[in-house]
Amino acid sequence: MCYTIKKPLEGKKMRAEFDETLVTGNEMIDGQHKELIERINQLLESCEDGQGKVKAIKMLDYLLDYTEFHFSAEEKLQEEIQYPGIEEHKVKHAEFKNAVKELQEMLEEEEGPTEAFVAQVKKNVVDWLFDHIKGFDRSVAEYKFMASNADRL
Repeated sequence: MCYTIKKPLEGKKMRAEFDETLVTGNEMIDGQHKELIERINQLLESCEDGQGKVKAIKMLDYLLDYTEFHFSAEEKLQEEIQYPGIEEHKVKHAEFKNAVKELQEMLEEEEGPTEAFVAQVKKNVVDWLFDHIKGFDRSVAEYKFMASNADRL
């Protein structure tokens, strides 16, 4: 996998964790990424612990709201630094929001969070987010650094 998974001890669940490969160097963005990862873990834990459909729906709703907030902050930063890849980045953000909405629809059609639902969360949320941070978000951070330190290069 492209993110850190802590192997569970006996009776414990696996969790995705923020590590140094996800650091962008922007404290606000890194803090928001940590929050997203924590909320995703809470969603997965609620599914794995059998906390039911209502809890999973609430967690997905929160995740969608928080991604709206987070993506807006990222896009504002990109506008401020005149990041040349902003339009492609916005398309990727829209893809993620659509994936979360599809998960909401999947959950509404089921009795509760199934193994198939959890697998889709891991693929369409966890894997996507970690790949996105390591690729797109880090390239924005590098661009910002290069632009603000051009006189030192």
